[in-house]
Amino acid sequence: MKVVNLKQAILQAWKERWSDYQWAVNMKKFFPKGATWDILNLAEALLEQAMIGPSPNPLILSYLKYAISSQMVSYSSVLTAISKFDDFSRDLCVQALLDIMDMFCDRLSCHGKAEECIGLCRALLSALHWLLRCTAASAERLREGLEAGTPAAGEKQLAMCLQRLEKTLSSTKNRALLHIAKLEEASSWTAIEHCLLKLGEILANLSNHQLRSQAEQCGTLIRSIPTMLSVHSEQLHKTGFPTVHAVVLLEGTMNLTGETQPLVEQLMMVKRMQHIPTPLFVLEIWKACFVGLIESPEGTGELKWTAFTFLKIPQVLVKLKKYSHGDKDFTEDVNTAFEFLLKLTPLLDKADQRCNCDCTNFLLQECSKQGLLSEASMNNLMAKRKADREHAPQLKSDENANIQPNPGLILRAEPTVTNILKTMDADHSKSPEGLLGVLGHMLSGKSLDLLLAAAAATGKLKSFARKFINLNEFTTHRSEESTKAASVRALLFDISFLMLCHVAQTYGSEVILSESNTGGEVFFFETWMQTCMPEEGKILNPDHPCFRPDSTKVESLVALLNNSSEIKLVQMKWHEACLNISAAILEILNAWENGVLAFESIQKITDNIKGKVCSLAVCAVAWLVAHVRMLGLDEREKSLQMIRQLAGPLYSENTLQFYNERVVIMSSILEHMCADVLQQTATQIKFPSTGMDTMPYWNLLPPKRPIKEVLTDIFAKVLEKGWVDSRSIHIFDTLLHMGGVYWFCNNLIKELLKETRKEYTLRAVELLYSIFCLDMQQVTLVLLGHILPGLLTDSSKWHSLMDPPGTALAKLAVWCALSSYSSHKGQASSRQKKRHREDIEDYISLFPLDDMQPSKLMRLLSSNEEDANILSSPTDRSMSSSLSASQLHTVNMRDPLNRVLANLFLLISSILGSRTAGPHTQFVQWFMEECVDCLEQGSRGSILQFMPFTTVSELVKVSAMSSPKVVLAITDLSLPLGRQVAAKAIAAL
Repeated sequence: MKVVNLKQAILQAWKERWSDYQWAVNMKKFFPKGATWDILNLAEALLEQAMIGPSPNPLILSYLKYAISSQMVSYSSVLTAISKFDDFSRDLCVQALLDIMDMFCDRLSCHGKAEECIGLCRALLSALHWLLRCTAASAERLREGLEAGTPAAGEKQLAMCLQRLEKTLSSTKNRALLHIAKLEEASSWTAIEHCLLKLGEILANLSNHQLRSQAEQCGTLIRSIPTMLSVHSEQLHKTGFPTVHAVVLLEGTMNLTGETQPLVEQLMMVKRMQHIPTPLFVLEIWKACFVGLIESPEGTGELKWTAFTFLKIPQVLVKLKKYSHGDKDFTEDVNTAFEFLLKLTPLLDKADQRCNCDCTNFLLQECSKQGLLSEASMNNLMAKRKADREHAPQLKSDENANIQPNPGLILRAEPTVTNILKTMDADHSKSPEGLLGVLGHMLSGKSLDLLLAAAAATGKLKSFARKFINLNEFTTHRSEESTKAASVRALLFDISFLMLCHVAQTYGSEVILSESNTGGEVFFFETWMQTCMPEEGKILNPDHPCFRPDSTKVESLVALLNNSSEIKLVQMKWHEACLNISAAILEILNAWENGVLAFESIQKITDNIKGKVCSLAVCAVAWLVAHVRMLGLDEREKSLQMIRQLAGPLYSENTLQFYNERVVIMSSILEHMCADVLQQTATQIKFPSTGMDTMPYWNLLPPKRPIKEVLTDIFAKVLEKGWVDSRSIHIFDTLLHMGGVYWFCNNLIKELLKETRKEYTLRAVELLYSIFCLDMQQVTLVLLGHILPGLLTDSSKWHSLMDPPGTALAKLAVWCALSSYSSHKGQASSRQKKRHREDIEDYISLFPLDDMQPSKLMRLLSSNEEDANILSSPTDRSMSSSLSASQLHTVNMRDPLNRVLANLFLLISSILGSRTAGPHTQFVQWFMEECVDCLEQGSRGSILQFMPFTTVSELVKVSAMSSPKVVLAITDLSLPLGRQVAAKAIAAL
């Protein structure tokens, strides 16, 4: 008989009572190859025929079960067919459908195309919706049955529904497929949520506790599907976190002027990557602050740390609070952190001794003011600390009794900064004397450094510097003036000039230079600082045109310095004198060298230079420093002698106001300027003592030792100790400057790979990450672009990638990649801007991303004959094989970091696809595991977007990576193609 359609075939089979096997054979005869059973809708047709009567047709159901078992029909077509049945009053039919689901609901799979796998996700979502509707209908009937006094039937069916729900949802694989389906069909998911709410209302009054708890468990599982990636367990077995400690120390020591947001983001990144509980995280920040306070060098260093601890860190915590899920929770966590901190009595006592006050008290008040602690918690903590201090060793000695503690001074200085900024905004021409009084007050004692530290910690230093640049510029424009007005103008010029030099040396020249001066006028001080001021890492040419101004003005200045008993102030153009002084000094030096001038004349000239305004002496020494660098050993004596003459104060009755205070600042500026040259020429110059160490952390490297030895030594000490101190940070920074990023990174990675003790390798990773924060962007480029590819492509180095150092290196690489990628859209911090930046072109030639032009890295991969088979080079593949989410998001590939990441993931893909396994394959697995471990839920735009889509199917072949959660984590689910790739990989597991 010629069968016309599917329905006829099924009816014939039923009439003739074929067995399931016979039915399958005949069906294949009736319908020759071509169309698949799913296209013919076999599952739906069978169910339709089976469910015609009040009870299901067992024979036709047996055909469906046979079709499922022999894989004639796909699971998705069966689920879709089931979800179309909606007459829940027919108990036997519903039970039959639940039995069919029971056959396969916990072992769904699909090995077809990506579209079929996405189809399975959608079908499972429909089936879940159907199950929930069925459960709700059963629960409704049970409720009605209870009212009528016949509960048994309804209870049995409800139990069956809940059992199937639980069985379906308890599989992580199913939940992962539902996660993808939710993103594909948001409206269907909304319907499921409504169903869940309705079910909860119906079951709320159910007396059977077992069924109710089962339903609640299913509800919890469904609600967990959208967030199944964001569940991370926190580290509860550790109490110390050296990375947080070092990041805070680094910021406090080297970047007080930096904005708080990048620090907050960096700390949050560390917290996420290391899964640190909030109370311990906040505790570690406070511990680092107290250690910094205790270690800080006297003078400016101590004031900087005090401002950082009491002004900046509370602001950082206020921003961290916004990342927290609830205000109340965060204040509780801060309270808990302080409770822990109070147990560290020796640390707090030492800090109190150093600062000569109850530091905790100040800190608690500041946190309470910022809304980080409730008043009750603050009072409770204060009382505890007060009781502790009773038993402390004598914290106040007699000599310290009169010294005002720095924390109190800093907290009072902060509002003063705001007032001074307002004063500086006024019209200078109206009351220059009043302004001079304010500035004079700022110069006394340590007021200036206090105010600058408070301004730096609260982000006001830039506007502070801008105001002084404007003031300095104002003094260069003069009108008709009296002698008194001329002396006030000279003093305003001098004080503003000295203050700006001091700020540039203490906090970096970036604070002074305006961001964009395009089109606007360039002020005198900015011009002078950029071209004439010696700084670390800046070599000046003494013959540069900027030191060779108008010769007639130079001659008149030389005459003025040489002939006058003292410089006349009226109508004096101080900025011109500062620009001309370098050429004048050259003339005077030449005259002295050639015997035209005697030493007495030189003394008179230097006295004239420093007699009225100290800025002239600063400008003269700035040029002399550049000049001395260019001279031979035997030619330097007179220049150095002249620096000596300019460095000492002038003992005369005829000086202008605030002379002693200005000389103190001048000496500190000159000492900074001359430090490099004096070290190179092994010369000593006695600068007038300012009563403090003006150059902490200077000259830290031991003489006559190779810097590699110094690096390995200092790293070994830090590793043994378990944390990085301020001095070590400065040594690492100096070594990074001297050796360069590649040398620095390469040697530290070698040290890590030598370590074989598991506990120490993990500690080394935490410490290295924080050391790399000195210049994270550049270190990451070197680590991911040069060092890792070198280790992964050279089989002679594979042995060094064994566990534990290999695991540690993978962890470190991921941490660096994530940190750099999340922050590289922001600006480099001021301490990183000073360093030489790699040329972007270098990275483009090293890593071209065009498949027609193989990169150096990929040519390296296929250079050995035997290795060519092992690591198939991506150059042999089509472009589609290296297609990644980043290309679909159109990420800028001119960016060096993006190129390096894309090439690293191509290399990883190549290693996974190769026929040889080894430590390098294991390393790739650890690298990917760490990526998954550190990822945030739905983090589109993470580093994994650079991974080719084809890598996913290779990865799931590695047993440790073959889990649905891993697949969800490594694919970009915001893209339709990403969802298809994930569905295909998960459905095949």
